[in-house]
Amino acid sequence: MQKRVYGHQKQGARLGHTKIQGKSLLVRGLNALAAVISTPLSAPVIGATRLRGGNAASARGAASLAAQVIGTARDCGCTGTILARLDSAFYNAAVIAAIRGQGARFSVTVPMNSSIRAAIAAISDDAWTPIRYPRAVWDDQLDAWVSDAEVAETEYTAFASKKGQAVTARLIVRRVRDLNKQAADGQDELFPAWRYHAVFTDSPFELLQAEGQHRDHAIVEQVFADVTNGPLAHLPSGVFAANAAWLSIAAMAHNLLRAAGALASLPFAKARAATIRRDLIAVAARIARHGRGHLTLHLPEGWHREHEWLSLLAACGPPAAAA
Repeated sequence: MQKRVYGHQKQGARLGHTKIQGKSLLVRGLNALAAVISTPLSAPVIGATRLRGGNAASARGAASLAAQVIGTARDCGCTGTILARLDSAFYNAAVIAAIRGQGARFSVTVPMNSSIRAAIAAISDDAWTPIRYPRAVWDDQLDAWVSDAEVAETEYTAFASKKGQAVTARLIVRRVRDLNKQAADGQDELFPAWRYHAVFTDSPFELLQAEGQHRDHAIVEQVFADVTNGPLAHLPSGVFAANAAWLSIAAMAHNLLRAAGALASLPFAKARAATIRRDLIAVAARIARHGRGHLTLHLPEGWHREHEWLSLLAACGPPAAAA
């Protein structure tokens, strides 16, 4: 994530690529790398962060970060299959080797180069399986919602030109009809045209499940939205190391907020961070003192989030008595 900063004294601030409203722009700022841990039944938390200069390539330091966060996930009690999902910027031999070295699986988007196109062209026409998304997906190129596609898979060897680093795994390909926007004007298509999206993975799951799991890697964008709308609203210092510490603290604040939401109620376990702050943290209350040091917190009467707040308090336990 490219985090925009202001001022001429920011250490490490450089021009880097980012997307704003679907458009790729150069933004002067610092580059934050974050690894997110999630499960199908819980909201995502941040497992590791790293701050880099604004012009750093996406994959810089990603191999060691991936190994670190997989270890963190196991330390947190993740005993099932760990699948590292990444976009095409992290498609390189070092990152995949680091993931496999930790005993995890990988699923990474593949850039469309000549060898990938050749592998896709070799897939037979009867190997494609139609799928329908439970929720429509926005297609930036078609500028429309897409609700169906076709998927197929083949075997592929990546990084064959790198001595001792070749990896053979599954190449899962999703194709979407490239619709002609001028068809209504009499420009009907003579034959179907397709756009392809390829994923290189060693996932042990069946085709449709593996393809759907990879698309869910976009959950990291929601995490970035939550932290930039909260503790990472800005990077306040001109010192690079201080901003790196601020990024780590922002990740801890996000994780604590997620834990509070999970303890409060099931809806809050998956609520946006701003919703949790509004309903459980930023609550109008009055503190009254009785006797010697006995404090009472008076909360609003008839408050619609009373039960969730009390559930959170009961889960955390009452505060310790003052010495």
